[in-house]
Order: sequence, then C-alpha cells, then structure tokens
Amino acid sequence: MKILVRWLLLAAALLLVANLYSGVTVVGFGSALIAAFVLGLLNTLVRPLLVLLTLPVTLLTLGLFLFVINALMFWAAAEVLDGFGVAGFGAALIGSVLYSLCGVIIDAGVERLFSPAPD
Repeated sequence: MKILVRWLLLAAALLLVANLYSGVTVVGFGSALIAAFVLGLLNTLVRPLLVLLTLPVTLLTLGLFLFVINALMFWAAAEVLDGFGVAGFGAALIGSVLYSLCGVIIDAGVERLFSPAPD
C-alpha cells in the first residue's frame, strides 16, 4: 500500500512540476503515472551505475555532478515516453530538481503516514 500511495503522489508531483515550469510537459495523469514509474525504474537500475562510473567527476565537483545525472534520468524518461516531455537539458535539470524536492517531501509524508503509532 505504501508503494502505491508513493507512486500516485509522485505522479501528482510530476503534474505539479509541469504546471510550475513550462519546460516540462505532461499530457495527463495517466502519462504522469507511467512517467513516474519509468523514472523510478531508471533511478533504480541505471542511476547507480552512472554514479559509480562518474565517481571521480562527482568527487571533483563536490557532488554537484549528481544534478547532471538526475537531469539525464529525467531527460531519458522524457525521450522514451510520448505523454511526457522536456524542452531540453536545462529544462530537464530544473524539472529534475523540482521533482526531487517534491519526492523528498512525499517520502517524509509517506513515512510519517505509514509509521507505527508510538506506545
């Protein structure tokens, strides 16, 4: 249940990002659901490999290169899907930062919602 709620909220966050920033477009909630799923898959499967391969650059830039990796995942999802798009790499960078901020808030809320009640 926790995963389903998080997925729905991340799809809503993607719609929010599209409404806040004109460089990101999402056709509808169904497209946002699919895009959130694909972003989750890319971040789970591809992102760790990219982080490992770019570790020297990431260390040299004091971790700022991770923003580029996040933008690449966001851009890759937009390139694969029809109902989700970004205007370019800059839009992917801004969109991924906004989406990540929403994700942090959603994760905190979901953890609080599904945490066991204290005795």
